[in-house]
Amino acid sequence: MRLGLNLGYWGGGNDADNLALAKEADALGYDSAWAAEAYGSDVATVLAWVAAQCPNIDIGSAIFQIPGRSPALTAMTAATLDTLSGGRFRLGLGVSGPQVSEGWHGVRFDKPLARTREYSDIVKMALRREKVRYAGQHYTLPLPDGPGKALQLTVHPVREHIPMYLAAVGPKNLELAGELFDGWLAIFFSPDYAKESLASIEAGRAKVGKTLDGFDVVPTVPIILGDDIAACADPIRWYAALYIGGMGSREKNFYNQLAVRMGFEDAAKQVQDLYLERKYDEAAAAVPHEFIEQTSLLGTKEQIAEKMQVLAAAGVTTLTLSPFTGDIEERKATLRTAVEALELSGVGS
Repeated sequence: MRLGLNLGYWGGGNDADNLALAKEADALGYDSAWAAEAYGSDVATVLAWVAAQCPNIDIGSAIFQIPGRSPALTAMTAATLDTLSGGRFRLGLGVSGPQVSEGWHGVRFDKPLARTREYSDIVKMALRREKVRYAGQHYTLPLPDGPGKALQLTVHPVREHIPMYLAAVGPKNLELAGELFDGWLAIFFSPDYAKESLASIEAGRAKVGKTLDGFDVVPTVPIILGDDIAACADPIRWYAALYIGGMGSREKNFYNQLAVRMGFEDAAKQVQDLYLERKYDEAAAAVPHEFIEQTSLLGTKEQIAEKMQVLAAAGVTTLTLSPFTGDIEERKATLRTAVEALELSGVGS
């Protein structure tokens, strides 16, 4: 199992700290650094900035929003980042959610699985430097009956194949990740529920005659060091409540549905009800400690080493850490302790 760093969303005055964390991870030998986008900073610019100042670590988009870019533009950006970084870019994609897709990008959130399949097809075709011709339900290139012509990417990526990842939560999307992608970007990954998630991915792999060998399972996991597990868990409550309660509508919240499938149906409903009523403190308090403990790294170095063993046994191949608390020096120290914990665990690679 390798270690990665999740830098989250850029902006809000944390730019210098995030870059310092990326530099620390680079110096410590972390495998990859990932950044996100929603409706603030774009991830491509952030990754270019990080790659320019961190010469060793891989950079990854977690995620490029599918409704925010045409597949051709995504291929252009991926090829450019891969070239500028000397072959260190990993392309993570995701459909985002209905609120952002329709409210920010003006793209209907309909048939996300079919749209992702077509999007992936076109990106791969472009990165292979083929002339792009595609006739799908969602994308048609070139447009018919017009002056458009089939074009070929002019940039030569450093590598013949840029690894592609899918951010997936539901069973059907997980199956699609296994079928079409090289890895899975996971959130709220619980070793107790991993078997069910990986079964969906395995089903997708089987469709194309592949197994899980070589498939990268990459959960983002909050990490907080301390002697008191309950105290370590408290800061994560707000993050969990935001996703379970507020990321999407009452009818369509993928993270809430995930919590239900993980066995937290009553709590998921309570958190969502409170959050949508804008009772944020109560929503955070209603997140079960068991949910936080299952999906986070909490405690001493020794306790975290034990949890790393559990995560590796559950199928994790790249453990992407999100240092949750403390000033920049404390979070850098957390990254160093994680390296020591991985060595202590005996599951590092």
